[in-house]
Amino acid sequence: MGEYSKALSSHEKAFEIRHKTLPPNHSSLAASYNNIGLVYHNMGEYSKALSFSEKAFEIREKTLPSNHPALATSYYSMGMVYREMGQYSKALRAQEKALEIQHKTLPSNHPHLGTSYNNIGTLYIKMGEHSKALSSQEKALEICQKTLPSNHPSLANSYYNMGLVYENMEDHSKALSYFERALRIYERALPPTHPHIQNVSKSIEIVKKNYKK
Repeated sequence: MGEYSKALSSHEKAFEIRHKTLPPNHSSLAASYNNIGLVYHNMGEYSKALSFSEKAFEIREKTLPSNHPALATSYYSMGMVYREMGQYSKALRAQEKALEIQHKTLPSNHPHLGTSYNNIGTLYIKMGEHSKALSSQEKALEICQKTLPSNHPSLANSYYNMGLVYENMEDHSKALSYFERALRIYERALPPTHPHIQNVSKSIEIVKKNYKK
C-alpha cells in the first residue's frame, strides 16, 4: 500500500497545482481526476475511485467530441469500478460505450478493442449470459491471436476466460483445452508462485473432477 500512497500523494499535488492555475474544465484536470481515481481503484476504495472517475468524465463530456479516445478511457475506468462494486449492468453499459468509441477511432485489430471485448465477456460471465460471454471472448481472443506474440500473458488471459465460459456452459473438454493453453503460456511467462498460475491450476483440477462425473 506504500507505493499507492506515494502515487496518490504525487497525483494530488499535481491536481492542486492544476486546480489553482487552470480553468475548471481543462483537460489536464480531467486527467488528474482520472489518475487519482485509478489509484483509489487499485487501493480497493471503490466509492472514491468512482467519484473521481465521474469528475473526469464530466469534464471530458463537456469539452470533447463524443468519439474522443479520452472519453473511452473514462467509460473504461468507470466500468471497471462498477464491476468491482458488483454493479454489472452499469459496468456493461460503460464498457459498451468505451467499445463504441474505440470502434470509431482505432484499427479493427487494436489491442484496446481486445481488452474491451474481454471486459464485456467477463461481465456476461458474471451475469450468467453464457452465449453473449462466448461471443465477446471469441472476439477478444481473435484480436489477441492476431496482435500478440504466442507466449504473451494477455493471450493466456484470453484463453483462460474462454475456459471459464465453457466451464459455465458445462463443456468440460473445451474448458480443459483452453485452461491448459493458458497454463502453458503462464508457466513460460510468469514466476511459479504467480496467482494466475495458481488460479488456472485450480480451474484445471475442478474441470477434471467434473469431467470424470
